[in-house]
Amino acid sequence: MWTGKGVTCVCFKRKGTYQRICFNLTPLQEERLKRLKHRIKVCFDATRPEHQDSLRALWSATYPGEKLHGLVSDQWKEMGWQGRDPSTDFRGAGFISLENLLFFAKTFTASFQQLLKKQGGERSTWEYPFAVAGVNITFMIMQMLDLDAVKPRTFVRPAFIQMLSENEWAFDLLYCVAFVVLDKQWLERNASYMDFNDVLKSTRSQLERELMMDDVSRIEDMPSYSLLS
Repeated sequence: MWTGKGVTCVCFKRKGTYQRICFNLTPLQEERLKRLKHRIKVCFDATRPEHQDSLRALWSATYPGEKLHGLVSDQWKEMGWQGRDPSTDFRGAGFISLENLLFFAKTFTASFQQLLKKQGGERSTWEYPFAVAGVNITFMIMQMLDLDAVKPRTFVRPAFIQMLSENEWAFDLLYCVAFVVLDKQWLERNASYMDFNDVLKSTRSQLERELMMDDVSRIEDMPSYSLLS
């Protein structure tokens, strides 16, 4: 790795030859990265009206036509939260984990509903809780991208930052890809709840491989993006 005036370059080996990613951030990339970092740092606050509204929006997108009785209710357990109050599950990944779930529900409704209802394949008798799994996926992606590090520790981060110039919602799209990859691996392994962390690690490894493929310059270019509907 070396730096120059406004330029940071990282060398890596691909297809037997050394290549480099130079990420002298454009003003657009800098602004989008700044906004993403801000999103990642926002804690969920159950007293903030906009956070309450997002929770209600998630319920409406998940269960259209079904009335929500309250932000603290046994109904939330249907979605896979640990208890009656989903706000207690956001501590690990913050408000962005709720935004990710809401983005998934609205953008890829069919895939979201299929995973929520565990409709694909032969399921375990002890399944992963859908909503809590979603929070864990957000946290995993935050760790994988390591956006606050002074220097990139892997080549995944600079590759992802370049994707922000293609789509401001690259993080949210990557989240959706990660969720369907996790469920696919879950089924292929005949996994049960105790295997969740291993499946999550394997999901991360697959995402890292796909993000670094030769022809992947957008999230939409990732092979696993085709799993979404």
